[in-house]
Amino acid sequence: MSSQLLESDRASALERFRTTGTGREKPSRYWKFDLETLDVPMPSGTPGGSVEIDAPAGRIVACDLQTAQRDHAALLERAFGKAIVPSMKFAHLARAFTHLGAFVYIPRDCASDDPVVIRYRSAGSSSIFPHTVVFAERGARATVVEHLDVDGDSFVCGIAEIVTDESADVTYAAPQLASESTRILFTRAALPGRDARVTWATADLGASLSVADIAVIAEQPGIEAHVASLFFPGGSQHVDIVSTVDHRVGETTSETVVKAAATGAGQGRYLGNIRIAARAQQTQASLRDDALLLSKRAHIDSIPALEIAANDVKAFHGATVGALDDDAIFYMTSRGVDRAAAERMIALGFFEPVIERFPSESLRETLREALQRKVEPA
Repeated sequence: MSSQLLESDRASALERFRTTGTGREKPSRYWKFDLETLDVPMPSGTPGGSVEIDAPAGRIVACDLQTAQRDHAALLERAFGKAIVPSMKFAHLARAFTHLGAFVYIPRDCASDDPVVIRYRSAGSSSIFPHTVVFAERGARATVVEHLDVDGDSFVCGIAEIVTDESADVTYAAPQLASESTRILFTRAALPGRDARVTWATADLGASLSVADIAVIAEQPGIEAHVASLFFPGGSQHVDIVSTVDHRVGETTSETVVKAAATGAGQGRYLGNIRIAARAQQTQASLRDDALLLSKRAHIDSIPALEIAANDVKAFHGATVGALDDDAIFYMTSRGVDRAAAERMIALGFFEPVIERFPSESLRETLREALQRKVEPA
């Protein structure tokens, strides 16, 4: 958005950031970061960074936020900030300093098999505050892929939001493979329309600290929400993921699948929320969260949470945290596979239920290669 618009609400956004809690508590001695008092850079001038946008030919509009404000203001207004809720602490920080971003508009009944690719870049010790806005009209279908090309001691605090009209279908994939010296805080929220479908597919494999909020707010019947997330801290990396699917009306469905692993002294935490309001009868919701510990110093906290106020629903959750299956390792070694190779194969296969939710084979292969580097011995 324009610098003039930012100046008008920057102070109030910063105040909301300072006075809003994260909703996260330090769960144990393993977690070294207190996100309530996390030291974050406050830019004194215009933050750095750049954005590159590659869109398929056709009716889809994909441009930077400044261009959207100038040429598509009415469309941008229908979606900008609409999916963000007051409890999203780090979204307020991102909003206060938003200076670059992307706007993707998919017109009514427009369907594209080729993705819109957004690439945010930063280098050195700079800070960036990106904001991606996706607005899909009735019956539209599209895929968006977001990349963060950041290195050095970069700090990233960003927002991605999806807003749709009736019967739209949007998939948003975010493979985070940043340098392990960066810090990344990201808020992703979706507000689908009636009978719409929205999918978040995220992978957090880079950064020294990666904190993410992933949310879908179901306020219209017929909504289908999917959240697929994987993360893998190694070395001294820390990952903290919170996902929330908020069923505010009935006849909605959601599926959340999370796969995590940790090696070295990597630490992770996942909190999965499914909320079903009293009037949200005939809701169907599921959450599955599995974690692998690949070293004795690694640690992952897994906290699935169901808040159900309706009585005519189908909702369940399951969570596991453990080491590799000894029986599976024995089976493979008994057929001539050495133990180290067997462990790597099992660990990589563990992530496939989430990898398959990413929208292209090239992207899935990129994730497999990144995971392969994580599980290979140093």
